[in-house]
Amino acid sequence: MFLGEYQHTIDAKGRLIVPARFREGLGDKFIITKGLDGCLFAYPPQEWSALEQKMRSLPFTRADARAFVRFFFAGAAECELDKQGRVLIPANLREYAGLEKEVVVVGISSRVEVWAKDRWEEYNTKSASSVEEIAEKIVDFDLGI
Repeated sequence: MFLGEYQHTIDAKGRLIVPARFREGLGDKFIITKGLDGCLFAYPPQEWSALEQKMRSLPFTRADARAFVRFFFAGAAECELDKQGRVLIPANLREYAGLEKEVVVVGISSRVEVWAKDRWEEYNTKSASSVEEIAEKIVDFDLGI
């Protein structure tokens, strides 16, 4: 399980040091793809496989399902940690997420998210005012909250 928020930087070559607490869970090779809300999602192989199976069950006759699957898979890349615990994030994914220098790496249960620091701060500011309202809506999912 991935938890926590870590401040990092991306070097001039596009490499990001993956927080030590996330390295074991992600493994030596993992998948990074375009995420929602303007960030990147990183999945360990077993989580990616489970997600892939769910995506396969989407109705390919629906345009919105096809669009989402294309978005998610076309943006995906298999990445590998180097000996220093860094990952080279492909240029197209850095551009999508607005990753330049300062980033925030966040553990979200089964995945890791990589955010441009300014986007993360903006997202937190906007969502902070509605967290209680969101919690009330999702209590119907019986999360035990």
